[in-house]
Amino acid sequence: MRNVTITLDEEIAAWARVHAAQRNVSLSRFVGELLAQHLREAREYDAAMRRYLAKAPFKALKGRSERYPPRDELHDRARLR
Repeated sequence: MRNVTITLDEEIAAWARVHAAQRNVSLSRFVGELLAQHLREAREYDAAMRRYLAKAPFKALKGRSERYPPRDELHDRARLR
C-alpha cells in the first residue's frame, strides 16, 4: 500500500467522512474503495468498447434491395386525427 495526501473541498470531505462512518471504515479505506470501483468500471468499459469495435459492421439489409417506405407512411398517426 502507498500513502498519498489528497486535498478535498470541505463539502466533499464532510460527505466522505459521513459515508465512511456509515460503512464503519476509515476515510482512507473508503476513498480507496471508491477509486478501486472507478478503476474496475473504467476497465470494464474499455474492454466492452474493444469487443464492440472488434465486431464486423452490421449489415441490416439482406436479400433483394427494397425502397424505404415513404415518410408519410412511416409517420402516419391516423388514430391521432
